[in-house]
Amino acid sequence: MGKSAKIKKLKKKLRKLKARLVAAQTHTAAVSPLAPPRFPDLPVIAGARFSAAKAGVKYADRLDVMLAELQPGTTIAGAFTTSATRSAPVRDCQAKLGSDPASGAAILVNAGNSNAFTGAAGDESVEALTQSVASALSVPENRVYSASTGVIGEPLPHDRIVACIDELAGTLVPDGLSQAAQAIRTTDTFAKGAKAEVKIGDRIVHIAGIAKGSGMIAPDMATMLVFIFTDAKIGQNDLQAMLSDLNETSFNSITVDSDTSTSDTLLLAATGASDVQVTQDNQPFRAALHSVMLDLAHQVVRDGEGATKFVEIRVAGARSYTDARTHALAIANSPLVKTAIAGEDPNWGRVVMAIGKSGAYADRDKLSIRFGDILVAENGWVSPTYREEAGASYMLQDDLVIAVDLGVGDANATVWTCDLTHGYIQINADYRS
Repeated sequence: MGKSAKIKKLKKKLRKLKARLVAAQTHTAAVSPLAPPRFPDLPVIAGARFSAAKAGVKYADRLDVMLAELQPGTTIAGAFTTSATRSAPVRDCQAKLGSDPASGAAILVNAGNSNAFTGAAGDESVEALTQSVASALSVPENRVYSASTGVIGEPLPHDRIVACIDELAGTLVPDGLSQAAQAIRTTDTFAKGAKAEVKIGDRIVHIAGIAKGSGMIAPDMATMLVFIFTDAKIGQNDLQAMLSDLNETSFNSITVDSDTSTSDTLLLAATGASDVQVTQDNQPFRAALHSVMLDLAHQVVRDGEGATKFVEIRVAGARSYTDARTHALAIANSPLVKTAIAGEDPNWGRVVMAIGKSGAYADRDKLSIRFGDILVAENGWVSPTYREEAGASYMLQDDLVIAVDLGVGDANATVWTCDLTHGYIQINADYRS
């Protein structure tokens, strides 16, 4: 081998080593720059207890499994991924929704392995785990819900989790929700929690929730696990109707990378311990629950893999909500829009491109585009008042709003997304290593 060939080979090896180093640094990177300043002080939800443990499913020496115990009478509603390849835990949860709330219930969650695309072995793992929890807590197996998140296509080493069930059952505490939030993380850089309280009559009802999610995030749920608890007393049908409705404008309105996961699970449990009866049309409670759901959804976007910008996409003036949402998602999911935002480039032409390709109705000469309060384009052309330096200055902010008015109707929709950076590529190129 000649000298030049050897040098070329060494340079190639050096590039690979540098790439691995960058990826390793990304995995141990600091908390997302868009993260909230601190994890909230979540209220105790009467009728619920929580614990977390280190099962070693994938991660060494870190919490990676959580258990929630719910008192008899708890109703549970859910929303799940629409993926045709959804995981064994998702299918099991879907089958159990609506089970008799007279007995207690439990939720078991692990991180590091999604138990998805694992064939019959996946179903066997779910059965082994739910049976173990049912035995430890003396609840019916059809009232034990499970969720898994992590790598797809690898058998879940459920024996490691089963070995922790007694420990989990023995360490359940009312104020353990914050530890549970830590245990369900995968590539998340911070634990996610949100809370609300609402006065109904002369009584206070509490709501608290946790979530995980960072990548593989798109509407129709996403690679998210979300668990919300309230001490309100709500019937099963009302709880499910409320959750399904509010999910549309919260978790189903965020996107990080347009990829829908196999494992998305959102469970809402109402313990009834406050003895405050709530129906699906109770507006104060709906508003409080929606605030928790939207807060958690936004935190997922703020922790988007490699994200440096939080972006709200508002589309108004559409012929229908469906058209408005289609346009909003086309903008939010466009790699060209997202990379321009990452580069702090006010490239409004890419927004025009995304609107044009969406397939929903638009009239070139009627739409307008704004970056925050800055009018960028109108009447089929750049606005005569727009100055590039103003757009460039706006793009330096961490939180951005891109607003489009189509001018052809009165429907609107809002979605939330983040930018697309080198960090996203590094994290996902090395995800299984």
